[in-house]
Amino acid sequence: MDDPESNPAAFLGAELRRARVAAGYSSQDALAAKLGYDRSVIAKAETGERPPSPEVADALQAELFPAGPEGLIPRLAKLARRADGPIPSWFATWLEAERAAHTLRLWSPILVPGLLQTAEYARAVFLATGMDEDAAAEHVAVRMERQTVLDRPHPPVVVAVLDESVLHRLIGSPAVMADQLAHLADLAGKVNVTIQVLPSENGANAGLSGAFDLASGDGAPEVLRMEAVEDVTAENRSLVRRAATIFVRVQADALPRTASRTRILETAEQWKTGI
Repeated sequence: MDDPESNPAAFLGAELRRARVAAGYSSQDALAAKLGYDRSVIAKAETGERPPSPEVADALQAELFPAGPEGLIPRLAKLARRADGPIPSWFATWLEAERAAHTLRLWSPILVPGLLQTAEYARAVFLATGMDEDAAAEHVAVRMERQTVLDRPHPPVVVAVLDESVLHRLIGSPAVMADQLAHLADLAGKVNVTIQVLPSENGANAGLSGAFDLASGDGAPEVLRMEAVEDVTAENRSLVRRAATIFVRVQADALPRTASRTRILETAEQWKTGI
């Protein structure tokens, strides 16, 4: 176990364990049930393996530290996450769920999902966030490593729904876009990958609140990753159910698989004419 005196995540975990016992929760299961999370969320927070997400930190603050100091646990959790290094703990949690998943559902109204990006597209996205070339290269390498899950002997079933605006948003250059859309079309030819396009002419849709991914694995709680200023990985049951319902709705409004691939290829040709 990490040293609480030198590791912010371990320090926070030790304090959470003491507060849990002091609040009368003799087991991690009892606290997890009260907050509506899987026990592993509490266990990993207490060991320092995974600092709590902002959502979990808020819940722990309210339940274990109702008298204050106000916002202490969310602030300590944020500090612990920043100390993680190139792969923050919340994302390591998602990587674990992604690798173990038998089904991945991806909804994206803005960008091509990371699991389906080309290296150049990903590089352009990271540079746009303000990263320098070295940091962008490091993050691209992590993203490309993630994609090996699609080529393993028993890959997950992947269902991705993209708003059509994703196909028309310039990321990098027209050449980068043409290559990215050709890559999507190739992926859509895999038996385990379904990519559907939600047409722009549909107007408003159920997924306008933002992008998210859902990972489902055997013997593990379904995990949700939501994109925001700081992405969040969550296992809150009600939140996961809400995301699953949104996914059903956007998928119902999307074009079928073959028609979607045709539209992707048509848009790729349009980008080529701009090169």
